Amino acid sequence: MRFFNSAGVNIAFIDVMPDEGHADPILLIHGFASNHAVNWVNTQWVKTLTKAGYRVIALDNRGHGQSEKLYRPEDYDSFLMAGDAQRLLDHLDIPRADVMGYSMGARISAHMALAAPERMRSLLLGGLGVHLVEGVGLPPGIADAMEARSLDDLTDPMQRMFRAFAEQTRSDLKALAACIRGTRQTLTREDVASIKLPTLVSVGTTDAIAGSAHDLARLMPNAQALDIPGRDHNLAVGDRVHKQGVLAFLAARP
Repeated sequence: MRFFNSAGVNIAFIDVMPDEGHADPILLIHGFASNHAVNWVNTQWVKTLTKAGYRVIALDNRGHGQSEKLYRPEDYDSFLMAGDAQRLLDHLDIPRADVMGYSMGARISAHMALAAPERMRSLLLGGLGVHLVEGVGLPPGIADAMEARSLDDLTDPMQRMFRAFAEQTRSDLKALAACIRGTRQTLTREDVASIKLPTLVSVGTTDAIAGSAHDLARLMPNAQALDIPGRDHNLAVGDRVHKQGVLAFLAARP
């Protein structure tokens, strides 16, 4: 792991060069309660992308993994988290990169596309469809789940799922509760319509969290949707169809 200072916040990241190829950089932004290893290394994304010739940069979002833990909701504004991603590119002297996020990471990536489109070659949104504009992220009850005394105290299936995942990834539950409460910025249809970057929206066909990939893609001037058959929010991440669709998209974008 490497670290850099992002406007006062210590952020962990990896930077993996391909064995051969063009080495176009792609920045990966993971989802809530995950980290770069769980979201991108364990699912073979880093191996897949470097084998295809890409330089892979992946960070641990603030409050996650080995990055600094913060406990005020206002420290997790989506534009602040997008700023961490942009400053990582600055730190590595990378003028432009493809940017791929999953779930919360996709929301952060969309905010980056609004704030700094000139730093991006393309936008890849995984595990997040039309709920980018029809919602403000995960239900606030997920924060309550992080603060419950134990998993046994929870009965709601979604609360139990995210609490169990957070424990599995050995996350800081207090930091995650603040993150849920802080990343609740909405994007309007006009906001996403202004994103002109080549965009891929990839969602599992049984994902009950993301919303429709096709409905979001239709709101954007240069977007396409990818269905990941038979996969829910968790299993769609590392699915073969997902990887094949992303590689094809990257190969075809300008």
